[in-house]
Amino acid sequence: MNIEQFKEQVTSSFNFTGKSIVLGGATFDKNTLKGSSVKIPLATINRHGLIAGATGTGKTKSIQRIAEALSEQGVNVLLMDIKGDISGISKAGSENPKIKERMESIGVDWSPRQYPTELMTISNEKGLRMRATVSEFGPVLFSKVLELNESQEGAVAIVFKYCDDKKLPLLDIKDFRAALQHLAEGDGKKEITQNYGAISTASSGVIMRKLLEVEMQGGDQFFGEKSFEVEDLLQKDGKGNGYINILRLTDIQDRPKLFSTFMLCLLAEIYNKFPEVGDKGEPKLVIFIDEAHLIFKEASKSLMQQLETIIKLIRSKGVGIFFCTQSPADIPDVILSQLGAKVQHALRAFTAKDRKDIKLVAENFPSSDFYKTDELITELGIGEALVTVLSEKGTPTPLVHTIMCAPQSRMDVLTPTEQDEIIAASEIAAKYNEVIDRKSAYEILKGKLEPANEEMPEQEDKVVEEEKPEKESSSGISDTIKAVAGSSITKTIVRELTRGLFGVLFGTPKRSTRKKKNSFF
Repeated sequence: MNIEQFKEQVTSSFNFTGKSIVLGGATFDKNTLKGSSVKIPLATINRHGLIAGATGTGKTKSIQRIAEALSEQGVNVLLMDIKGDISGISKAGSENPKIKERMESIGVDWSPRQYPTELMTISNEKGLRMRATVSEFGPVLFSKVLELNESQEGAVAIVFKYCDDKKLPLLDIKDFRAALQHLAEGDGKKEITQNYGAISTASSGVIMRKLLEVEMQGGDQFFGEKSFEVEDLLQKDGKGNGYINILRLTDIQDRPKLFSTFMLCLLAEIYNKFPEVGDKGEPKLVIFIDEAHLIFKEASKSLMQQLETIIKLIRSKGVGIFFCTQSPADIPDVILSQLGAKVQHALRAFTAKDRKDIKLVAENFPSSDFYKTDELITELGIGEALVTVLSEKGTPTPLVHTIMCAPQSRMDVLTPTEQDEIIAASEIAAKYNEVIDRKSAYEILKGKLEPANEEMPEQEDKVVEEEKPEKESSSGISDTIKAVAGSSITKTIVRELTRGLFGVLFGTPKRSTRKKKNSFF
């Protein structure tokens, strides 16, 4: 095959009629062909993708440039920043002779530019804090976070059911602990034995220890209020550019369980809240999950099944997911088969096992008349990749050796001062970073509420009609429950017992009678 045939193939395969973004320039026999751009159509980005490659091969910069291009097209982005090296996207890059040479060879204009950015966190990092209440998480997924067995999961379900029936808000971990102690060891033990079933001392002790472990891993910061509203991921700036939301996770690498469950719940909530758009049109949100192997590390079978299901379904909501990792082997086959776009940076063969793995990776790509894929993967330079995407008709494009476009923003981290400036300038950070510790199950069960006959402050929430409380074993608890039932707290706890993933996917009762955006989880 000669260069003209190659050029003709690239031109015909990547000549899309709708909107697209340029990934880079096609290369043949180590020569970049100016004007032979490798693109991906916006209409198929919600078919998901993979960006893989060994450390130092440039995959993070590919993520950065693709995110920039999406923002320019008005598409919002959520980036999982595990290594902390992508936050520079909020600042303009610097002129560089190597970048200029690369972009001229590709035939694409380049100029320094910064992009609208939100910094987010679920841990101790700086940023807008993403939270969920324990009650919103539900008994099924809360049990998975705690890694409980079937008997212990039943005990958790009893706690949730009791608190739902008695209108005891479960906002954070201390609320759940207080409720568990009340039912397993306190005045509520006799009552639940008659109406719900007993909680054994052994199960209670295990759950208590697991709660402590979650707190030590930062779960006490994640569970609480104010719950994040997923619609806030869809902000636009004054020019119509989509915001790039960076979830900073540099201190969570040793907590894969919390991370994977968080991701599952986030995806499920997005699926539940975003309107159906089908397979046509531009994506609304693209999620890049860096170091994606952390999601699947030690994931249970049920968690894997739920992830597979949500990934299949969420594309109909105009959401694309790109998994970013060192090797495609890090992604389970059931997930890998769902990924339409593939950007494969270099892999290094240091051992016989490495060479065997590379041959398997090469078999995942379309066959090529122009390359020996398994050999070329080991020869790619920094910022080079093998690329195949889905065309507008949904068919895979030929595999192309591509010189990837360079980011226009800063290819470095933000300073702490710069991080503070972004957070201070955010229009939504303040409402999520306010510390809220409302009267909830912990205060009720510890007797810290004001007398029930004292008038509760009037609040903006419209609440469901108060149900007549069941006869309590403790009159003090009964009185305080009556007070809470008429407050805005009820918006977080009036729901059915079953809150599992498929309940989230296919519709859950509204958490509030207010006409406002629904909240995360």
